Amino acid sequence: MTVANPRSFDRRAWLTLAVVAGGLFLAVMSTTLISVALPTIGKSLHASPTDLQWIVDAYVLVYASLLITGGVIGDRRGRKGIFMLGVSLFGAGSLVSGLAPSVGVLLIGRVLQGVGPALLIPGSLTIIRATFQEPRRQALAIGLWSMASGLSLAIGPALGGLIVSGLGWRWVFEINVPLAVVLLALAARFVPRIRSRPAHSRFDWLGGILATTSIAALAYGIIHGQVAGLTSPSALAAFAAGIVALMAFVTWERHRHEPLVEVSLFLQPAFAAANGAALIVFFAFVGSIVYFSQYFQLVQGRSPIAAGLDVSAIGVAFALASPVSGRAVGRVGPLVPMLGGLVLAGGATLALLHLGPHTPIGSIWWNFALLGAGIGTCLTPMTQTALSAVDTAHAGMASAVHNSLRQIGQVFGVAVLGLLVYAHLPSGGSAGGRLDPTQGALFVDGLHTALWVSGLALLGAAAVVAAVFSFQRTKGTEATTTQTRASKRPTAPTRAIPIRSGFNRDFSGPCSQATSA
Repeated sequence: MTVANPRSFDRRAWLTLAVVAGGLFLAVMSTTLISVALPTIGKSLHASPTDLQWIVDAYVLVYASLLITGGVIGDRRGRKGIFMLGVSLFGAGSLVSGLAPSVGVLLIGRVLQGVGPALLIPGSLTIIRATFQEPRRQALAIGLWSMASGLSLAIGPALGGLIVSGLGWRWVFEINVPLAVVLLALAARFVPRIRSRPAHSRFDWLGGILATTSIAALAYGIIHGQVAGLTSPSALAAFAAGIVALMAFVTWERHRHEPLVEVSLFLQPAFAAANGAALIVFFAFVGSIVYFSQYFQLVQGRSPIAAGLDVSAIGVAFALASPVSGRAVGRVGPLVPMLGGLVLAGGATLALLHLGPHTPIGSIWWNFALLGAGIGTCLTPMTQTALSAVDTAHAGMASAVHNSLRQIGQVFGVAVLGLLVYAHLPSGGSAGGRLDPTQGALFVDGLHTALWVSGLALLGAAAVVAAVFSFQRTKGTEATTTQTRASKRPTAPTRAIPIRSGFNRDFSGPCSQATSA
């Protein structure tokens, strides 16, 4: 059963958007809530800095590793059912995490939690694309969907602080359980059944195993490298395994009749640039948020709720900028908002280098707001560009690839930036309460290094995006000139067939090719 024309069911279409955006909201909020709760969890469960790192990364690692597989399963088995399964697993993992008596059990719960978004996130974007087929409405819908991330960033840290201060850290997880139940009920009522590929088509299990192994091994290597060293035998072995699995995956997929991922998509400059930029954005952005929250608690000694409120300007600006960016994409195309957002976010990140151990929030909140606005502006065109590269039948795959790279960026961001932030701190210095002045200064020095890396990475991504779109525009102009010259030659009369670019202003995508005049 496919979705009918969304213009005939406008109210139902927006209710569908609200439900799938709610799934994204829960998935992202799980990260923002826990960023504020980490110091308290460390005290309660006697967790080391490495334990705290894994409590964050176990969720995102599983999430990122299984996204591609989850997206393709949704393409074949139906997006609604897989979306609801993802919500159910997320709720179950939240319950296990909230009841955990030890770090080990908490990590098991986080792993189970991570499977949920890997199933529900790719399906949610596919559902949006099938429901909102008119290009400008689709861009606006994706902007509103992205706004769910901003809302979770806006209220997540403050809500997390309020929960930790009033109810205890366990409710940071347990609050997800009733929310997941409500979301399941709404999904059963309002999310349509969409199946664009035959259910009997063969699933590429080897491709799924290779993709999961590659992502998991590379992420594990960098996370484990924080403890054992990036050049330790165990970390190098993980890197080698990840690279070998990645090479095998690409080779296997190129020769598959029904591949898990159409690797040839990365030969399209705009698709490759949008996905690469998304990886860098999440590397720089999400990793920074985790350590901003810890800075306010560990260095300045602020309460969890105060720390959450301090960083909320990032999420508020993100939430406000996302739908505006969606409208801009529908009108002027992806380049201006994507490039402008990257430059704004990179500049705002570097502007935070004046942050010190005693810097008041009143002097830096505007930096946070500009950072959030920049990220909110650039993410919608990145997502829309990635989705426009394929037809609806493979939208789950494109969505999964895009979201996988975003989450890989998040894993690497938390791990790499954490390595820089804690580079000079003694082991165990972050698991307890407030750092002493000497350790606080070392934390800030490490945070400055992380901000340099993040800011320059965002500006570098902007430069690459500008170069790629400039190259594509030049090639498009050359092709048009060649066609014009050819059309002047005397030929037999033929019917005119207008060709629409795969990445034009309305994002019709390569699936909207020739139409009769």
